Amino acid sequence: MGARLELPETIAEVFITDALHRRTPPDPDYLREKLALQDLASQMSDHPGQVLPRLVKLAMEICGADSAGISILEPESAQFRWHALSGVLATFEGATTPRNFSPCGVCLDLDGPVLMERPERAYDWIREANISVPEVLLVPLKVKDLQSVGTLWIVANETTHFHVGHSRVVSELAAFAGMALRMIQTEERLKLALEQQETLTREMSHRVKNLFAITDSMIRMSARNSATKDEFATSLSGRLHALASANALVRRSFVDETNDVVGFGELINRVLRPYDHAQSVVEGPNLEVGQNATNSLALVFHELATNAAKYGAFSLQSGAVSVRWSTDEDVVRLVWAETGGPAAQPPASLGFGSRLVGATVQRLGGTIEHVWQTSGLTAHISLPVNALRT
Repeated sequence: MGARLELPETIAEVFITDALHRRTPPDPDYLREKLALQDLASQMSDHPGQVLPRLVKLAMEICGADSAGISILEPESAQFRWHALSGVLATFEGATTPRNFSPCGVCLDLDGPVLMERPERAYDWIREANISVPEVLLVPLKVKDLQSVGTLWIVANETTHFHVGHSRVVSELAAFAGMALRMIQTEERLKLALEQQETLTREMSHRVKNLFAITDSMIRMSARNSATKDEFATSLSGRLHALASANALVRRSFVDETNDVVGFGELINRVLRPYDHAQSVVEGPNLEVGQNATNSLALVFHELATNAAKYGAFSLQSGAVSVRWSTDEDVVRLVWAETGGPAAQPPASLGFGSRLVGATVQRLGGTIEHVWQTSGLTAHISLPVNALRT
């Protein structure tokens, strides 16, 4: 029935799991149970997202319960969240309960069925919510063979209601719930992967177009400032190699790669190197940037530099960009300032590149603000320090 657990005295008073085996169950209705499981199997195949609410209602109906629901553990907050509630307690959908001070927590610790009588006597949060629980039967909820991720529970409106037959039925339903959760999670992961693939395709198309635009700009700039054919070839070749080095930082992959951390200043310098503007300034405290953050930040600065080359400071030989950053407690504050180029004007509408930058900064938990001035564009970016380490 699960492991033995030394319960606090107040909880031991409401813990009556042994009563499940002392009570005489009626003859089981196997046909009803079989039809119910067949119905769930059909739902799981065609509409996995609807399985959990249907399963909870079946548990409540078959066991003659007053309420039922599923509690899923959220490890990061050490609490359970209620899902698919049915019956009297349905109004508490989405409520949370503490992992280490709840009937669900005891059920996970014992890894087996748990029966409690009037648990509000032991748990003040139940009492304070004005919830009446004459009896509650809980069983662990597992996803495949992994550790339990929550519980399936049913509440009776009277004491001495639940017996071992109810425990068996609810345990079988919990097994179905675990499979349904796995299918739902798989479907969500597939949907996310497809969305990432679509974004990646659009991003790559955008980058290729930008590369052609930047290459054209470099050819024209090198031609204007080269006195001989050899000088032109040397200047253009150097800029193209620098562009390739910076572009290598902007990578997206669905395969895990192992890369050394990059310095924040090094990352920005590599992105700006193709534009060969000696008057540009990059300065700030040393910060290490992890692989995921390197990809994201390289994308952001690459996009800013690309726009500066197409429309801003880097489009003129006299233009320059200064990138300065500082740390304020747990936040990095960076200022990208363009000078010496054309007057900056806000675009009539946001293009894909601008939306990509905004979404990337937001994904890192930061913010970006553009200031359009006659002297050039200034962008203020704030990022959590922790986001740089990922």
